[in-house]
Amino acid sequence: MNMAKRPESPEEAGGDLELPLLSQQDRSQRRSGTIPVCIMHNTGKPSLTPTTTTNSSTSPPTEQQLQQQQQQQQGTRPQSPPPGRHPTEDEDETDVIGDLMGHYGKWQLLMTVLLSLFQVPNTFHISSSVYQAANKDFWCQRPPQYQQMPVDEWRNLSGSTDNCHRWEGIGWSNPGNETTLLELADDAAAEGKLVACERWEYATQDNVGNTWTSQWDLVCDKEHMKNVAEMFFLLGVATGGIISGYLSDKFGRKTMLFISAILQTIFGLCLYFCSSFELYLTLRALLGLVSVSVTYSALILAIEYVDGKWRTIAGMYNLFPLPISYMIISGLAYLTQDYQALQLCIGLPGIFLCFLWFVVPESPRWLLVKGRVDEVRRIIEAAAKFNGRQLPVDYQLTPPTQESSSQNITHLFRSSYLRRITICFLCIWFTMNLVYYGIILNMSSFGGNVYLNSALAGLVEIPAIAVAMYIITKVGKKWLFCATLFCAGVACFCATITEGREDILWLKITFLMMGKFTISAGNTIMPVYTAELYPTAIRNVGVGACNVAAGLALILTPYISLLNKIEGHLLMALLTAWSIFGGFVVLFLPATAVRRNAANSGTGGGHHQNAASAAKQV
Repeated sequence: MNMAKRPESPEEAGGDLELPLLSQQDRSQRRSGTIPVCIMHNTGKPSLTPTTTTNSSTSPPTEQQLQQQQQQQQGTRPQSPPPGRHPTEDEDETDVIGDLMGHYGKWQLLMTVLLSLFQVPNTFHISSSVYQAANKDFWCQRPPQYQQMPVDEWRNLSGSTDNCHRWEGIGWSNPGNETTLLELADDAAAEGKLVACERWEYATQDNVGNTWTSQWDLVCDKEHMKNVAEMFFLLGVATGGIISGYLSDKFGRKTMLFISAILQTIFGLCLYFCSSFELYLTLRALLGLVSVSVTYSALILAIEYVDGKWRTIAGMYNLFPLPISYMIISGLAYLTQDYQALQLCIGLPGIFLCFLWFVVPESPRWLLVKGRVDEVRRIIEAAAKFNGRQLPVDYQLTPPTQESSSQNITHLFRSSYLRRITICFLCIWFTMNLVYYGIILNMSSFGGNVYLNSALAGLVEIPAIAVAMYIITKVGKKWLFCATLFCAGVACFCATITEGREDILWLKITFLMMGKFTISAGNTIMPVYTAELYPTAIRNVGVGACNVAAGLALILTPYISLLNKIEGHLLMALLTAWSIFGGFVVLFLPATAVRRNAANSGTGGGHHQNAASAAKQV
């Protein structure tokens, strides 16, 4: 789950926050000096209606007055949609809040950049296991009197070829000369009795340092506990991805963001002091639960600050801190080479982010839906002032009345169109998260320098996001999305061919970076494409179902590294197969949304038809 992979607008993520679009007639009336008021029509959807500043008993305004009023409205005048296009099909849909404070300006840029910083500790925590759970060279503990004996000689003498067992019946604690010790070892070898080692020693000059492995002896029959520790974290991520949307819509984006950020900081720092492995597992699960809520709430809040086409752009450039964070944590891990010191380094930044509570406001669109109009006014006025826009003198805002919604997961299968895109996206979200995190979280098992590999993996993701952002504004998303998955599959296949050949390890790493580039580009497109194809009325349900599939992939990710213990080529072969499978599934998706028919047949009834053709949710 790209803790990071989310819908382009809060409608598909949190709640049904619907604000009105301005019709061409309303826009014309605004130019003539009317005041916008948000009221309810008989459809149940909010829309703008003008209330004039003059009453019927007064004389009509002069031409000079009209010109002055037109100049007064100049800063908030939106563009009319192109002729022949329905407002719900317009990518540049706007609402009254965007028209007042600006669709995108200096204020929105500052706020969205600040919110993107919350991705940094999230990325730190999800990728920390690459270094904290790194494998170390180990062997059965040597008795005190044999501490100077070379490790290879000790392994041979004690019969510890697997580093988990040693010969039974030798008095290792009794001092004796080397000849006596060799004779005892030969006698024990003749009997062939092995016992499990109770303690182990670990390599110190391995550029890995103290890890979970050396701290809690997670070797031999306990080696799988490293995967369990990571699975607990990702299980928390999967659970949080399902419930965070509901909580964010109920309690507010800002409130959930900072509550989750504070808990994330507390849990992250508690892991630094934790000495019990069982408690460590619990804290990791809680950390994953709140980390995805931070990601989710920050993304929705950033998107709700902007308007029109900027929703997609803001949602995508919110991902830029991810690759930078991958590079930073690889440097921190190299410098510390201790899992506790690294945990302290990645836990501290959350403290500073909590102070943004005094800078970042609540979503004005969420506040308006909740009826908190005075707070909306303060935010609009501050944003308009920062953007250099002039507001109408007596503008009014009335909270829209929310419709009751009864959509559930069964609505995703009520038409052939919805069945097709739902089944396809469930497969694609599972595939994308399995491949993306399968590469990121297994960097230590690919060979070479884990710090350099992780830094390169972060570096190649920066141009991948930038290229994807540029191309999808020029061409359709379907074929580009399909190409990224197929190219990732080809790159993983080439890396599979080079597996196990140390003389061309550089070539394998090159293919891995190519795969990381292409899968990162696809990871940027996926949430935008998903939100585009689902009808508005059931978009929340559709993206929620996709998050379940993504969560399942995250839970399985730590265990796919075990395939290398069976056969060295299996891990990359699996990533190859899933990438190609995902690209093949994309071919069954439509290039553009079939919204009206799908919503009618998928939800049934005029009530849902109105919801599907309503104004774009904010």
